[in-house]
Amino acid sequence: MIPVSVVIVTKDEEKNIGDAIASVKDFSEIVVIDSFSSDRTVDICRKYTESVYQEEWKGYADQKQKGIDRASLPWVLILDADERITRELKSEIASVLNDKDCSGFYIPRKNFFLDRWIRHSGWWPDYTLRLFRKDSAHIEKREVHEKVVVQGSTGYLKNPMEHYTSKSLSDFSKKLEDYSTLSAKEMYRQGIRPGILSLTARPFFTFFKMFFLRMGFLDGTHGLILSLLYSYYTFLKYAKAWGKKGN
Repeated sequence: MIPVSVVIVTKDEEKNIGDAIASVKDFSEIVVIDSFSSDRTVDICRKYTESVYQEEWKGYADQKQKGIDRASLPWVLILDADERITRELKSEIASVLNDKDCSGFYIPRKNFFLDRWIRHSGWWPDYTLRLFRKDSAHIEKREVHEKVVVQGSTGYLKNPMEHYTSKSLSDFSKKLEDYSTLSAKEMYRQGIRPGILSLTARPFFTFFKMFFLRMGFLDGTHGLILSLLYSYYTFLKYAKAWGKKGN
């Protein structure tokens, strides 16, 4: 067994959680923080671990921090329900746990969109800090796009985790809709009040950056659709933040 506590946050993830949790079944501890799922998520999780806790949803950062707080081992790995840990990555994780110089490690993500690995568009290698010493880290408190903050030096692993974003355009669009609402709330909390320039120029630049600067055109139609969707997402979050002015 790999001596790492894996933390997973769930909410109605019966379609994803089985494959996710099976990919880490050879880790010593799996901690699941579930937000009272109405499907079979909890039943599936309990086939693999007894450490399944149900907590009212208070945001991504709070839920993940609760999982970290319940972890009993010195090293923690955060995994989302739509992510998978490969055999090669497991071996690499096991090999770095005795590294006394690093308090955390960034892991590249191999992102899939509509079953295709996106190699450009800013989606690869998509490093994210997921493996860290529990006593040296915490989750930054944000509405969305929360991240792990580590005290100490960090390193980079070579082998990627796999991330299956959505099986359909409707599912992906719903995610962007939800994230845009949270992003707008976060911007407003930070005192950001968008004007007409943000509403017009920023969506255009998002498309230009993804499709041209980050060579999304090399991802073909998938890259075009992604660039357009993220352009729309950018417009939505600034429009929603602008709309909060009168609230």
